[in-house]
Amino acid sequence: MSKKVAVMDLGTNTFHLLIAEGDAVNQRNLFKITNPVKLGEGGINKGVIQPAPFERGVLAMQQFHDHIIKHQVTEVKAIATSALRSAANGKDFINEVKSTTGIAIETINGDQEAEYIYQGVKAGKCLSTQNALILDIGGGSVEFMVADQHQLHWKQSIEIGAARLMDTFHQTDPIPAKSIAALNTYLDEKLNHIFNIITDYDVTSLIGSSGAFETFAEIIEHNVGNQLDLNAITRYAFDETDFLNVTNWLIASSHDQRAVNQAIIPIRVDMIVVSTLLTRFILKKLGIKSVIMSTNSLKEGVLVTMLG
Repeated sequence: MSKKVAVMDLGTNTFHLLIAEGDAVNQRNLFKITNPVKLGEGGINKGVIQPAPFERGVLAMQQFHDHIIKHQVTEVKAIATSALRSAANGKDFINEVKSTTGIAIETINGDQEAEYIYQGVKAGKCLSTQNALILDIGGGSVEFMVADQHQLHWKQSIEIGAARLMDTFHQTDPIPAKSIAALNTYLDEKLNHIFNIITDYDVTSLIGSSGAFETFAEIIEHNVGNQLDLNAITRYAFDETDFLNVTNWLIASSHDQRAVNQAIIPIRVDMIVVSTLLTRFILKKLGIKSVIMSTNSLKEGVLVTMLG
């Protein structure tokens, strides 16, 4: 029996809405929208949602509600992650949305988040029989998963998302060498135990789940005169040299250089720098050369479970 469902992924930087219909075998995306609410702006490391982003978030949910009504959706799932999970007034936001739209937001923990991301990446046919490290860099948290196409072997969520890292380490632009050194020292302390675990799994590639990895791919294609249609693909395999060149450029770039680059969406103009540094740090630590981008992430994983 085919049904029409809506999935909302309410992240620290961006709120996503995906409306689809079908069943476990066949599904069709009907509508997709992203709203750069920046829920963590000015308060991500203080554990509070500031008044302006709070208002932007509620407004975005009211717009999502209008789209859901218009598409005559029969089942709705709204998933909140790091910012709402850790904010002292996260419950206030959830209550406000419920009273103004009727949408009940479900806050999930890092483990559940990783499980959904895995399901999304798997559905996008990005996994093989060999172990891969799936990396999802959110604004509030980062999910690490070791998986193959058959199972999720291990998962861990850590509150070191791009908005948190930017707030702490990227105060001057272009980012100075001393800030990069401080960030790397911090990551060494935070992720040392993670690397010890991942090393035991013989990981051969890194799969980056949407976000910054979409931007890396879009810049590479834009540089050779192509426009990448992210809605038409589920995976993108990076050439090693291209990946190195684009990440080198991003780390050295100024805000103005990134802002005028048509391949970088406004919400990522500044956060992309720490996301790039985090990615490069992980690749170097684990000695991974092969990098793949998955356009699927959490919302597609939730969709799989709803239509299943």
